[in-house]
Amino acid sequence: MFSRVIRALFGTANERKLKGFQRRVQEINALEPQIQALDDAALAAKTQEFRARLGNGATLDDLLPEAFAVTREAARRVLGMRHFDVQLIGGMVLHSGRIAEMRTGEGKTLVATLSVYLSALSGKGVHVVTVNDYLAARDAAEMGRLYEFLGLTTGVIVPNMPDEARRQAYAADITYGTNNEFGFDYLRDNMKYHLNEMVQRPFHHAIVDEVDSILIDEARTPLIISGPAEDSSDLYRVVDAVVSELVRDETAYEKDEKFRTVILTDTGSEQVEDLLRAAGVLGEGGLYDLHHVAVVHHVQQSLRAHTLFARDVDYIVRGGKVVIIDEFTGRMMEGRRYSDGLHQALEAKEHVEVQQENQTLASITFQNFFRLYPRLSGMTGTAMTEADEFAEIYNLDVVAIPTNRPVSRKDEDDEIYLTEAEKFGAVVALIRAVHERGQPILVGTTSIEKSEALSDLLKRENVPHNVLNARFHEMEARIVAQAGAPGAITIATNMAGRGTDIKLGGNVEMLIAQELGDAPEGPEREAAEQAIRARVARDHEIVRAAGGLYVIGTERHESRRIDNQLRGRAGRQGDPGNSRFFISLQDDLMRIFGSDRMSGMFQKMGMKEGEAIVHPWLSKALERAQKKVEARNFDMRKNTLKYDDVMNDQRKEVYTQRREFMATEDVSTIVADAQDDVVDTLVAQHIPEKAFAEQWNVEGLAEDVKRIFALDLPLADWSREDGMDAEGMALRISQAVTQAQAARAANIGPDLMRFIEKQVLLTTYDAVWKEHLHALDQLRQGIGLRAYGQKDPLNEYKHEAFTLFAFMLEEMRQRVVSLMARVEVTPPPMAIDPFADTAAIHADPEVPGFAANTAADLTPGAAPAMATPIGGSAIMPDDPSSWGETPRNAPCPCGSGRKYKHCHGRVP
Repeated sequence: MFSRVIRALFGTANERKLKGFQRRVQEINALEPQIQALDDAALAAKTQEFRARLGNGATLDDLLPEAFAVTREAARRVLGMRHFDVQLIGGMVLHSGRIAEMRTGEGKTLVATLSVYLSALSGKGVHVVTVNDYLAARDAAEMGRLYEFLGLTTGVIVPNMPDEARRQAYAADITYGTNNEFGFDYLRDNMKYHLNEMVQRPFHHAIVDEVDSILIDEARTPLIISGPAEDSSDLYRVVDAVVSELVRDETAYEKDEKFRTVILTDTGSEQVEDLLRAAGVLGEGGLYDLHHVAVVHHVQQSLRAHTLFARDVDYIVRGGKVVIIDEFTGRMMEGRRYSDGLHQALEAKEHVEVQQENQTLASITFQNFFRLYPRLSGMTGTAMTEADEFAEIYNLDVVAIPTNRPVSRKDEDDEIYLTEAEKFGAVVALIRAVHERGQPILVGTTSIEKSEALSDLLKRENVPHNVLNARFHEMEARIVAQAGAPGAITIATNMAGRGTDIKLGGNVEMLIAQELGDAPEGPEREAAEQAIRARVARDHEIVRAAGGLYVIGTERHESRRIDNQLRGRAGRQGDPGNSRFFISLQDDLMRIFGSDRMSGMFQKMGMKEGEAIVHPWLSKALERAQKKVEARNFDMRKNTLKYDDVMNDQRKEVYTQRREFMATEDVSTIVADAQDDVVDTLVAQHIPEKAFAEQWNVEGLAEDVKRIFALDLPLADWSREDGMDAEGMALRISQAVTQAQAARAANIGPDLMRFIEKQVLLTTYDAVWKEHLHALDQLRQGIGLRAYGQKDPLNEYKHEAFTLFAFMLEEMRQRVVSLMARVEVTPPPMAIDPFADTAAIHADPEVPGFAANTAADLTPGAAPAMATPIGGSAIMPDDPSSWGETPRNAPCPCGSGRKYKHCHGRVP
């Protein structure tokens, strides 16, 4: 009650935000007459004027009214479209780093040009992210004409582009592409070995189209770059044969459709053991013995493939391959594969070629990828239902933009039936009735299987129709172009992210492209175009009079947002329209998440076969069920993200360190530091602090030094010297290692040595990071069991992941110094220069202080040589000003015999 009074007095939060933007709309409109008075050259020159003002201290917010007015006028001249006032508000919402919720048909693509142009003035690049390659290429081509007129450059990223073309596209002021391409390029860039090979610039601003689809739906699975692992295709086939037999017995496993999990029962485990032994896969011991971990993994993935994944629902088999279907768009996801062996299990299930399993080389979630952008904004027709998730995960506020014209679509109450057969019978009856009065119909289904079942029913009734799903993907443009024609019937698996509005009467531009194709320009083509336009205009009036587009939903989705996307296809730009959903108690949502008492209650109410219940209360009850499912899914995504955040912190550190390595011409100091750190670690392991000499493990230390540094040193003799302690032993070993490395560098040559050091450093870093990712995957899979020990799995994961990261860094240092201790190069003939393209580095390959060292310098009691600064000036032990820049692992110039970092270079 109190909240209603507050809203009545002050308006809703959304209305208050809109008022702030409305004031600036008046400023933009006031500028329109003077901007219209400019000729084309003067209008285009505004871009350079704005950039000059930015250089003189102006901000993008200062330029916003003028920049928007210029963009609006340029769009009118170049595209023949003038931004509505509500579209100006949408552009301001995008510029402010928020999400603009705009209904279907309100022109989101045009809205984005306002914010894109303003952000591009900074020269730092703007990324426009779309859900598929077709939309990226289309929008870049269409809107690129506007940007080119205003003096800005446009690039587009599509699959299989060479690196040079990608680099040019990213260097443009505005870059269009899909979320996958942007994310994979980021991962690939962080696997390069030279900065000039990287294609992306530092991130600035990303504007995400269909933001709910990309940042929520697709964010459930991470982007992964993988490489081939060991071939285990035969094992997948054998296990599949076993599981195929097992799943016939429903007592062998327990399936939870709500949480998409399946586990073997005790009976099932015994059956699997027997079947695997008979197949010769299982050796001694039980299925869950440690040495059978890989077999258990294969069994679990095969069980998931058989019980949780359905053909023509989750995937299709096409061209001898298993192709994933996006449940939200109904599109085939070519090139995408389920990870962790699940895709191989599906291939074995469908008896197609089992492709080699892959190992993760790099990965990132979309949540963490898009949070790398300093400014992020987005637009969609359905975001308010997920506002809490956008705010918590991405710190994005959602603003609902009013429509340009009032919505006249009529959303009718849901019809609920007892069985699926009754429901589809009612759907067919309604389709026939609506079709006879000339109204176009869009029917939404949740899977290919159901779309084809409905198609079969319509064929029996001789009702003409088109099917739009992953099987008929290539026909999408033609089907959508005609979907608004009088009496047209279109069955679609999902309408999210189609990128094409269903226009009443038909889509003129698409019909011209389809019917006339590449016909030459001339009077004949003009006449044909005019005929098409006249036909579409006539059909438009016929369809309006019949009631506009009729949207029929054959099932409620788990997410209200998906239902709203389907409904939103009707009633664009004030057009009339209708929508109605049909539901049965056998639908997945009702069966899995509905109350068990609902069926009995309906039967007690006297529901008869073929009868439907229609009431607003039931529709609201369904929405409440959907809200619960959405909240549960949000919690699952949030929990997954908490674990990924742990890896993300480590990923940022690794990628930052890697870029520093690539940016550093001479990494010899880094390698030298690694050598000394490894020596210190080895000595600490074998010579405990404050231990007596007889407690030292000198023999073990000598073995480790020989294993890592390939040096056979007289450590036993050194340990018997008077006054020798752990620090002295570490210093003596470091001197020997450094001298051996300096001799190797002198033989190889300074330039080549610097090149080798950098390559060894980067390749080793990549190798240990890959192994670390695999270790984290393994840790993640079993960490939930810690809850049985009254421990928080997330805290346990954080602690162990940090420990693994420390081990990874130590392993990297050991591998680097071990490789550098064994590197050998056979010089090529003088006429060949294998490193002609590498940068020339002029630096002393030897660590200062060891240039004059000989074997005699390492004899017991010998004083270490002093460092000599560049230029040849003498070092005075008592005068720190004469020491120059001393490396932290070099002996201290004061003559103490300690390292500089442990002496005068000690950090307070």
